[in-house]
Amino acid sequence: MSEQKMPLTVRGAEKLREELHRLKTEDRPKVIDAISEAREHGDLKENAEYHAAREQQGFIEGRIQELESKLADAQIIDPTTVKADGKVVFGATVDLVDEATGEEFTYQIVGDEEADIKSGLISVTSPVARGLIGKEEGDIARVETPGGLKEYEIAEVRYE
Repeated sequence: MSEQKMPLTVRGAEKLREELHRLKTEDRPKVIDAISEAREHGDLKENAEYHAAREQQGFIEGRIQELESKLADAQIIDPTTVKADGKVVFGATVDLVDEATGEEFTYQIVGDEEADIKSGLISVTSPVARGLIGKEEGDIARVETPGGLKEYEIAEVRYE
């Protein structure tokens, strides 16, 4: 176990808990039933259903351990209670304007486990998030991206 707590938003922690609950109450019992049923079919050495079910069981048990560990190591942060005085911090939702193109983006800065760029959730460890942290509305954030240097104006910072 790591000494450093992993930041997670309340919503991100809830999603992990939901997945953990589903794995324990639905997926695990189903795979146990599948293994039991496959055993009834006799010779296990050549029983593809048995081997597939055992493999699935290994995956489920591994994911359960991973989720339990992540939740135990999580520092759960509620963005609505953050006192950041308009600064970009973990959990903040930020409206950006690309200085070069005028294109607008909205991102929430979240933990690695809950990042999903398509949903506007960027990891706190990503180059964009690192370039935004500590800035305020009206500031220009210069971010080194794989596509080169980008400049974003911070149009609004919200904690929701």
